[in-house]
Amino acid sequence: MVRMEAKASSSLGVILLLVVIAEAAVSKGSFEDNFSIMWSEDHFSTSKDGQIWYLSLDKDTGCGFQTKQRYRFGWFSMKLKLVAGDSAGVVTAYYMCSENGAGPERDELDFEFLGNRRGQPFLIQTNVYKNGTGGREMRHMLWFDPTEDYHTYSILWNNHQIVFFVDRVPIRVFKNNGKENNFFPNEKPMYLFSSIWNADEWATRGGLEKTNWKLAPFVSSYKDFSVDGCQWKDPYPACVSTTTDNWWDQYSAWHLSDDQKKDYAWVQRNLVIYDYCNDSQRYPILPEECSLSPWD
Repeated sequence: MVRMEAKASSSLGVILLLVVIAEAAVSKGSFEDNFSIMWSEDHFSTSKDGQIWYLSLDKDTGCGFQTKQRYRFGWFSMKLKLVAGDSAGVVTAYYMCSENGAGPERDELDFEFLGNRRGQPFLIQTNVYKNGTGGREMRHMLWFDPTEDYHTYSILWNNHQIVFFVDRVPIRVFKNNGKENNFFPNEKPMYLFSSIWNADEWATRGGLEKTNWKLAPFVSSYKDFSVDGCQWKDPYPACVSTTTDNWWDQYSAWHLSDDQKKDYAWVQRNLVIYDYCNDSQRYPILPEECSLSPWD
């Protein structure tokens, strides 16, 4: 754990040095510059200086926001602090999606933080959708308490791979095969969203643990949104082409660095709770993408 915390706070090879430089150069802007409230504006608030944003959930409703712009490929990052205490049944979602709603043809990249009883660990679930088809869940434990402080959750998305990062540590790698396929979302621009909502029918121990509404409101908080990506402009922006003009589309971003591979191997050995590619009962014939190596 000490090794991971130290490495998470340092540069993980050339790609992450580029990320740090890029984020320093990208203007983050205010909440109003980047986002719109999706629903329940009365469940949204900010710190006095406007730099921290709070979403709350009670028995009536949750709340959510989305970016005003769509992007196709890039680096997307946000710091989150999750609901403290007994949060069973509560899901905090941080995700990218090609549609404002859960449409039948959507592409989507998900971080979902699954609440738990007090003293039990949060689980983080990731998922990938293409043309409305998901079912590509992975679940991980975290090596820290995500309710005590802010931690950075990021997505690197290019035409070669999608990497989910927690504090600069790659926890999931989803590869493309370089061919037309039904699993890698690379055609539709996406908004970035975050929301808090009740999912006690499935989120904690398969729905056995229900939300304790006596503890409401449940509050998650956000800050330091950063994006360095290809902002979508109809009909087709030049930056979506593989030109290597942007660091997130250069060769070093198509693969994990050597240091990242070490951290990724540690995550795979110690933190993976569920991987759909290992679920032969659910998938007697494993999905095509399960044959692709994250190490390549």
